[in-house]
Amino acid sequence: MSKKRGMELMVGLFMIAGFLAFAVLAIKVSGLTDFHNGATFVVEANFTNIGDLKERAPVTIAGVNIGRVRSIHLDPKTYKAVVTLEINKSNDNIPVDSTANIFTAGLLGANYISINPGFDDQFLKNGDVIENTNQALILQNIIGQIMFSLKNKK
Repeated sequence: MSKKRGMELMVGLFMIAGFLAFAVLAIKVSGLTDFHNGATFVVEANFTNIGDLKERAPVTIAGVNIGRVRSIHLDPKTYKAVVTLEINKSNDNIPVDSTANIFTAGLLGANYISINPGFDDQFLKNGDVIENTNQALILQNIIGQIMFSLKNKK
């Protein structure tokens, strides 16, 4: 094999390895796959406004990922968004009086749910509903309120 041919082979293998690494990174970052295959339990939370929350969004406690959003649908009677959360079974010690909040990762990042644990001795179990929720802060609404208040001061 000539030296030129060997160099072309090495460059080709390097390119293939680079494309494979990029594909794995893209799939991992996108959240399309969840490499956690452990047992989970499901709870629901009702929000008046979920902002741009999407399915598969992270569910965290104190910044630690404990699950993900399984599904989102509208309750036709209350007109609230019903968010189904899939939580890892290893985190089955979340008090029933906990609060679910929708936050944004960074200034313009994706929305996620953060659970603020309560102090009750009973814990959430499969099928329970988190009663205490806080809706997403919508940046456009906040800017509109600031503009309106500044206009009224003049």
